[in-house]
Amino acid sequence: MKIRLCILAVAAAGLTSLAFVSESNSQSVTEQSIVSRRLREINTVVVIYAENRSFDNLYGNFPGANGLKTAFQQMTLNRQKDRDGSVLKELPPIWNGLTAPGVVPPVTQAQTEHLPNAPFGIDDPQGFNQPLSVATRDLVHRFYQNQMQIHGGKNDRFAAYGDSGALVMGYYDGSKLPLWAVAKKYTLADNFFMGAFGGSFLNHQFLICSCAPTYPHADQSPASGSVSVVNPDGVSLTLAANSPASAIDGTPKFVKDGALTPDFYAVNTMQPAYQPSAIPPAPGGDPAYADPASASRLPPQTSKTIGELLSAKGVTWAWYAGAWQTTLDGANASPTPNFQYHHQPFNYFAAYAPGTPARAEHLLDGGVAGAKFIAAIDAGALPQVSFYKPQGNLNEHPGYTDALSGDQHIADVISHLEKSPQWGHMLVIVTYDENGGFWDHVAPPKADRWGPGSRIPALIISPFGKKNYVDHTRYDTTSILRFLTRRFDLPVLPGLLARDRAMFRQAGQPIGDLTRALDSSR
Repeated sequence: MKIRLCILAVAAAGLTSLAFVSESNSQSVTEQSIVSRRLREINTVVVIYAENRSFDNLYGNFPGANGLKTAFQQMTLNRQKDRDGSVLKELPPIWNGLTAPGVVPPVTQAQTEHLPNAPFGIDDPQGFNQPLSVATRDLVHRFYQNQMQIHGGKNDRFAAYGDSGALVMGYYDGSKLPLWAVAKKYTLADNFFMGAFGGSFLNHQFLICSCAPTYPHADQSPASGSVSVVNPDGVSLTLAANSPASAIDGTPKFVKDGALTPDFYAVNTMQPAYQPSAIPPAPGGDPAYADPASASRLPPQTSKTIGELLSAKGVTWAWYAGAWQTTLDGANASPTPNFQYHHQPFNYFAAYAPGTPARAEHLLDGGVAGAKFIAAIDAGALPQVSFYKPQGNLNEHPGYTDALSGDQHIADVISHLEKSPQWGHMLVIVTYDENGGFWDHVAPPKADRWGPGSRIPALIISPFGKKNYVDHTRYDTTSILRFLTRRFDLPVLPGLLARDRAMFRQAGQPIGDLTRALDSSR
């Protein structure tokens, strides 16, 4: 109790250090000593960032985890509600069908009508029987919608404010996944949340800086039409007059669901000012830049990222992007490699603009299917910190790929890592950028206006980590930054300090730094 009061007092005075919010506050002196030694022995950190899955969607049946068994026991609390607050008598149909475009045979919208108001197995042989190797349709996963779906922690408006009807409640038997076996061998975190509400764009920014991008004077820019119309509560979009009253009758319509907040933060997908970008160069302009006249182009960002902090400390690091060079060469295509431009967060920052030494040193081609990244693993040539982003067809994102292909790819990468000359001093973190619109029954902790959002899977893999262990410590995406900060003794990013202040105001508890997953028993 004294520790908690001390923490709150320091937080109220103005947070200036991470020292008191690390896991060491709840560890004995002996544990702290062992963890500190373990940290010093970790020389290589690898972060693998997959896409768009909630914890319950893939790991809801994992032994020892807070999963679907708990959710079904609390089913009276977990029934989805309509927009007026009444309990839905059944789930809405899956609008436009369950399966992604082009899947044969498709599961049509008509086949999904009258589902019970409860979670359901997408791969249930007695149900839709759609295996992990079949892509479902995409689900809305945006900043304001995620908050409206979470509904203050009740998680009861996913069907009401999604665009896919019942699909938000779908889950899989994850024991069929290759990574399931990896999770059983090492540590699975079952209380890990996406760092920010919404989608991939914002959560990739939180992975590297724990910050929301800004668009100064957006109202006087080509993006002026992208400002969202938000209710006075600041967390919900204003419904349009012609929006269906009930989720059973159709998806919600909003006055303006844009990329920007009313005070000009970019929270939904915008494109980088540098190539590779979904925006082509301006006619006659520099081919390394995106057309500045495009409404979806975000100005270069200048906030501090973990990259600059690592470099200043002399720590080597790189962001490996699958199919980066292929895309720069103009050979990106769907379905392969389906490179996603907004999944490359450092490419949004002026510090890594085309022609800069930092870009050449740190933004590296991971190769098609990760071939160059895997070659660096096998050669024992990884920098001290590596981020790996698989290309689109291998990242598990609903709508344009399936869960199994990416899961198998990541499991294969881990197999290479375990055989790498660097493995003996390595820690690997595998997680997902966000929930992809899928429901999860656990309420996210309350912190600041940006998040945390819904619960997502995370695996911590290391010879120094706990084995066959489910870690219930509260984490979010920024925990990765906290781990790097503690391991390499870095200055604390402003976004981490802001999140800590908010967490202490709301709950008096810190977000963990992943060191609870280290084995302190020997």
